[in-house]
Amino acid sequence: MSQALPFPVTPSEFIPPGSRFHALTSPFPMKRGGVLHGARVAYETWGTLNAARDNAVLIVTGLSPDAHAASSPADPAPGWWEPMLGPGRPIDTGRWFVVCVNSLGSCKGSTGAASIDPASGQPYRLAFPELSIEDVADAAAEVVRGLGIERLACVIGNSMGGMTALSLLLRHPGISCSHINISGSARALPFSIAVRSLQREAIRLDPNWNNGEYDDATYPESGMRIARKLGVITYRSALEWDGRFGRVRLDESSPFNGQGGEEDPFGLEFQVESYLEGHARRFVRRYDPNCYLYLSRSMDWFDLADHSGGDVLAGLARIRVERALAIGANTDILFPVQQQEEIAEGLALGGARAQFVGMDSPQGHDAFLVDYDRFGPAVRGFLDSL
Repeated sequence: MSQALPFPVTPSEFIPPGSRFHALTSPFPMKRGGVLHGARVAYETWGTLNAARDNAVLIVTGLSPDAHAASSPADPAPGWWEPMLGPGRPIDTGRWFVVCVNSLGSCKGSTGAASIDPASGQPYRLAFPELSIEDVADAAAEVVRGLGIERLACVIGNSMGGMTALSLLLRHPGISCSHINISGSARALPFSIAVRSLQREAIRLDPNWNNGEYDDATYPESGMRIARKLGVITYRSALEWDGRFGRVRLDESSPFNGQGGEEDPFGLEFQVESYLEGHARRFVRRYDPNCYLYLSRSMDWFDLADHSGGDVLAGLARIRVERALAIGANTDILFPVQQQEEIAEGLALGGARAQFVGMDSPQGHDAFLVDYDRFGPAVRGFLDSL
């Protein structure tokens, strides 16, 4: 750790060196019951807040990203959305003061199941209260207010962040003039719930998970690997898998080659298997399993219809923003593009000038992280028009 942090950190927390921290209201009430004491949210900022404090853009993220969306003097390493954010980029920090928050419940600096419970001096683990998207949204709102911002110019949410952004806008009326929803949704659909359920089951059935009581020596690595592979399969489209890997087999030099080996006769044989294995190994020790469980379940629980008598469009219509853009990839199977179309329709019912754009991107759900030629101009065009 390159900086002294103002709180104890567990081995399961992975905090970018440029992170700043906002102390949440204590006690911080949770939607489904329970409270947090001494909780925090990690965030980073870029650009300059103007004198009128009306040029702020908030980014709320998907399940696994940290607050380090782009490089900065405090942390020059490239961020997870580097091509989108910076001087002259689609989210132009020459004009906008940009704030990116790490979700409450994460292990990337914000308080979550891997953090120290001040009541016990030990990690929360499963003593962490039940987490909802609404809690993540309320924590993000506190960061905004803590920075002295009364009204955002725009809130941008992608993937799970699209859920968080909608909850933020509904629960904190007037907090933003506009909204960009990227590959997000107003509720979890059965397919995505089923996939995340299997991911959580893979973790929980790993004997090393031990009802959340694992450590570095006895870590649920197999469960996390399988969970991550399941996720990665849904993040891209069948079209991309076919075009990228086809049926190409591993050569003898591959570290994952398992062809014909007596010790592992069903080992990895195809390049697509090797890709998934490598991706999973890079992730598995960089995200706390309990935090993964909590945030994954929060997505399944989320349904904006809960706030409007069971009608998701009515829930969206309760949100008041002046303008909105909902965009996604036509090949997305995890957050299907129909969900972004629904968001635009519902926000329009609430009076917003709302636009929906379905991108012909082959990369599926992860397109907003890789297909900058399509997503970049859409975001730039919307922000430039504000």
